Amino acid sequence: MKRSVRWLVLGVLMVSVSVLSLSTTSSAQIGIGISVRIGPPALPVYAQPMCPGPGYLWTPGYWAWNDDGGYYWVPGTWVVAPVGMLWTPGYWGWGGGFYAWHPGYWGRHVGFYGGINYGFGYGGVGFFGGEWRGGAFFYNRSVVNVNVVNVRNVYNRTVVVNNVHTSFNGPGGIERSPSREEEQYGREPHTAALAAQTEHEHAASQNRQLFASENHGRPAVAATARPGEFSGRNVERAGSAGAPYRAPKMSPQEARVQPGGNRGSSDMARNGGNSQRNSEMRNNQSSNRGQMSSRENSNPNKQQRAAQKQDQQAQRQQQRLAQVRQRQAQQQQRQAQAQQRQAQKQAQAEQKRNAREPRR
Repeated sequence: MKRSVRWLVLGVLMVSVSVLSLSTTSSAQIGIGISVRIGPPALPVYAQPMCPGPGYLWTPGYWAWNDDGGYYWVPGTWVVAPVGMLWTPGYWGWGGGFYAWHPGYWGRHVGFYGGINYGFGYGGVGFFGGEWRGGAFFYNRSVVNVNVVNVRNVYNRTVVVNNVHTSFNGPGGIERSPSREEEQYGREPHTAALAAQTEHEHAASQNRQLFASENHGRPAVAATARPGEFSGRNVERAGSAGAPYRAPKMSPQEARVQPGGNRGSSDMARNGGNSQRNSEMRNNQSSNRGQMSSRENSNPNKQQRAAQKQDQQAQRQQQRLAQVRQRQAQQQQRQAQAQQRQAQKQAQAEQKRNAREPRR
């Protein structure tokens, strides 16, 4: 009996530590607020490294943005997952005339990630690479690379795999909106990327070989067994680019949209993109790109005021988003502390009962 109480307390403490560690990262997001005028290259074709061991979850590779060098590849990698949590990948989505990055997150369910086929269980809708059963993660060997010698929690379930390598949501890419269920999952409490993930992305941004301008859509390091591990036998090179690479016609500085110029990205985050409305936005943006109207030319002060108003709106939106994440982190912390206190009370009550029982 005493041993079972000790295991109960230990289990709750482990969950509490996991939640508290996640809460410290809730205010951080990978590439939040990034909007650009050019779309990302196609996803490269690559193999998945062997899973390092139990408890690791696959986070697929993606194209991130650097204001100096443009798009660069963040290799897919295995990370130690928070118990009971699943990773919803980030994605690029067209909205308001720009391509906006919607960061990934950890949650109880996999939400909308643009319909992008990242592979290895992320076929565009949901995740079929494994599932949590109690406190253990079971891997679907049909789509993920695990060694049954190191990982015993496995099963086989057939998954239809397509060969689409489009890397963005919107006209000319994946034209799909979130389902009602995915919208519901998006409103559930979730947590931002782990510190290991943000450090992994930062390390990729320091490697010139990972920039699309250098590798033309075929990175030398497409996937790794562990975050930040960019060399050795556990690194997978891209077999090929997902599509012929086309160099952008503008510099990264010209392509980057400053805060306030990404109107419509919030709509994109909510509904995943409406094809007809987005096409109209794209056509309007193209027709007005070369010249401004005579009314705008005749009133530059009005343009400045409108730009300032847009900047202020974007800043207020980012502040509100940060406040929401902070409240979620605080709520998760309070829940973890409450669980810890409850476990301690149960342990103390059990000890008192054992002390009163006569010895046999």
